[in-house]
Amino acid sequence: MWRANPKLWVTRQFFIDWVNLVFGPSVKKYLKDNNLPLRALLVLDNAPAHPPQIEEEILDEYNFVKVLYPPPNTTSILQPMDQQVISNFKKLYTKHLFRCCFEVTENTNLTLREFWKDHFNIAIGLKIIDIAWQGVTKRTLTSTWKKLWPENVAERDFEGFEIEEEEEPVEEEIVSIGKTIGLEVDERDIEELVEEHSEELTTDELKELQEQRHTEALTEATSEGEETEPKIISTKELKDILAMGKRVAGFVEKNHPEKIATSRATELFNDTCLRHFRNILKGKMKQTSLDMFLEKRPSAQSEQSVAKRPRISESEESNEN
Repeated sequence: MWRANPKLWVTRQFFIDWVNLVFGPSVKKYLKDNNLPLRALLVLDNAPAHPPQIEEEILDEYNFVKVLYPPPNTTSILQPMDQQVISNFKKLYTKHLFRCCFEVTENTNLTLREFWKDHFNIAIGLKIIDIAWQGVTKRTLTSTWKKLWPENVAERDFEGFEIEEEEEPVEEEIVSIGKTIGLEVDERDIEELVEEHSEELTTDELKELQEQRHTEALTEATSEGEETEPKIISTKELKDILAMGKRVAGFVEKNHPEKIATSRATELFNDTCLRHFRNILKGKMKQTSLDMFLEKRPSAQSEQSVAKRPRISESEESNEN
């Protein structure tokens, strides 16, 4: 399930939609296909997108889903992936990222900023993620269960991972590669970097990031469009398209069976598409009103006063000066 969101993060409404449109139907189908009783437990953390009273928002046909919130401040104990797995993965990712940067910039005049801008993209990031995850050892995965299930931690083989007796520390290698590419970094910096990335961004930080990206995109779009004339849309075209959008929204709302999904989609379309043209139309209407005001002829009284005003001859004007 994909949704666009101007705020860049999952909202409560999006999450409720996901529970009712994806999670509930998928779990119900799975239980029926496997001849299992209609019982399911959804364990949620205390993220802002998870409403405390979410069970009240679940549709009646999925009321077999029960929601459980673990006690606060228990993530490090209850979630095995937090037991060094994520930390080790981030260190491995950093190591391979630095190595990629070194391989690209070696024997060139490229700066780090140019590397980020022109030689790093999502595809490369995904490849590095894959390499880093393959580097997570069986020993690390086994040790993650020590706090949660100590009696079950034994020498078990994990499919897809080779058994390794010792894990080589990656901090020293990261520091070495970092210095090679011109960074002043030590092992403490690496630990702080990994620790910093484990903290979620606050709402204010997300808003600031959103505004920054919006400004950058706007600047880039402006610079790219400097040489081209913006298309002039007539008032009639704007009114027609907005009226058409309103009719389509009304038809969908009346006839589409997925009320929640279509309602959100309509809001998104209005916010991201139609609002732009609505603002243009408002601007045109204001400009038209202003033009009409400026084009008003003087009143009859003012015209008479102008007509009665004696005209000054050039000689009189020069004498007065």
